[in-house]
Amino acid sequence: MTEFIGVARQLDSGFMRALTQTKRKSARVPLAAEVNMRRTGRFTHSVTIHDLSREGCSLKFLERPELDERVWIKFDALESLEASVCWVDDKSVGVEFVNPIYPAVFDFLVKRVNG
Repeated sequence: MTEFIGVARQLDSGFMRALTQTKRKSARVPLAAEVNMRRTGRFTHSVTIHDLSREGCSLKFLERPELDERVWIKFDALESLEASVCWVDDKSVGVEFVNPIYPAVFDFLVKRVNG
C-alpha cells in the first residue's frame, strides 16, 4: 500500500479515485448517514457518509484532509474507527480503516442506517 500511496500523490485526484476503487478488497454499500469525523489536533465535526465497506468508506467533508492523514470515524453506538485518507476529490474523501469492521458489526451498521 505504501508504494501505491506514493504514486497516488503524483496523480490527478479523479484518476486516483478510480484507481483506488479498482484496488478495493470488497464492494461498498451505499449509505446516507451523518457520522462524526475527528482529525488530529482539530475539533470533531459531523460529516455525511456516502458508502461503506468493512475496509473503508467515502465521506463528504467540510475541511479538506491530506492524503495519508489519520482520522477517526465515529458511528453511533460504536467506538471510533481509526482510518487513513486514501483519496481526496472535490468535496469527498475516501478512507481506509486501520482495522476492518467485523462482519457482524458491519451488517448491524448497514441494517441500522438503511432501516
